[in-house]
This record gives sequence, structure tokens and C-alpha cells, in this order.
Amino acid sequence: MVAGGLQASGHLQASGSFKASGYRASGYSLIELLFVSALMAIVSAIALPQSLAAVDRARTASAARYLASRMAVARSQAVMRSAHVALRFEGKPPRITFRTFGDGNGNGVLAADIVAGIDAPLDTALLLGDLYSGVAIAVAGEAGSDPVRLGASNLLSFTPLGTATSGSVFVRGRDGSQFAIRVLGATGRARVQRFVVRSRTWVDAF
Repeated sequence: MVAGGLQASGHLQASGSFKASGYRASGYSLIELLFVSALMAIVSAIALPQSLAAVDRARTASAARYLASRMAVARSQAVMRSAHVALRFEGKPPRITFRTFGDGNGNGVLAADIVAGIDAPLDTALLLGDLYSGVAIAVAGEAGSDPVRLGASNLLSFTPLGTATSGSVFVRGRDGSQFAIRVLGATGRARVQRFVVRSRTWVDAF
């Protein structure tokens, strides 16, 4: 009986030891869980700024494309109306707004005629940052200092023939990404370019 009891006791001890050993092999200690959690937090902290920067760049690119599309619409309006149509840029960075005006007396869209109410607005004034958070008509650093370069005027004018004022309008994002919408006067077409800081050059964005 004693021998049998010892044998049974030994069997139970061995079985208990086996179960405990099996439990430890299939689980994780508190230190291991804390280490994994800390590692995940570090990786997330590294990846988050890069992800946010990528979102900001994409938003700025979309804003530049949108402004280029508004220029294309103004060009189409000028052709369809057989009258000059212009985008007027007003204010200072980062609060520059834009608005479309139509020629009311056949001499083109002029600042004096806008003030006099002869050249009437075709839409409401828009602030780019209201549509794309953190984005503005602005320029800084090596890309330049003047965000609206349309000669001596702040009017980007399109003719009934589809030609336009030559010039550039610059868009800047929260992360510092810089885009330019360039209008070729002979065709009235707009193209979007992106400033590459590393090479200090402008390249086509799309």
C-alpha cells in the first residue's frame, strides 16, 4: 500500500510538473508582454509622423489640382461666354482668397471695373484652407517669396480665344510641401509642378 501510494504520489507530482511546464511553454510572462507592448509603441511613434506627413503631402497635391481645375473652368467660361473671365487673388499669405469675375463691358476684367461693379463676380470668394485643412496659397524658402506671380496684377485672365495671362500661383502644405500651378499664356492651359527640396528643382506633379 505504501509503495502503491508512493507510486501514485510520484505519478501525480510528475503529472503536475508536466502540466505546469506545459502551461509555461504555451503562455507569456508579464515581462515579455511589457517588452512587446513597449516595442509596438516605439514602432508606432516612429511610423506616425511619416504617415501624417504623407497625408499632408497628398492633401496639398489635391489642393493644387483643385486650383488648377478652377483655372480650367474659368478658361471654359471665357470661351463659352465669348467674354473675358478672370480669377482674382486677394489678401496676404496664408489668407489669400480667389474668386471668378466676368467682363461686363467688353474691355477685359479690370480691377477698377470690379470695384465699380461693372465686372461682376461669378461665384463666392474661397480660401483654399477652408477646403483643404493646413493648405494655403503661399510659398516659402528656396521656392521663392511671392505666391501669386501674374505680372503687376493679381488677376489671372482668360480670353474668349482660350489664351490667358502667363504666370504661376503657389500652394504650400502644413508639412512644407510646395506646389506650383503654372499657366501658359498661349494656350491658357495649367499644369501642376512639385518642388523637390533635395535637388532644388521643379518637376511635374501629375
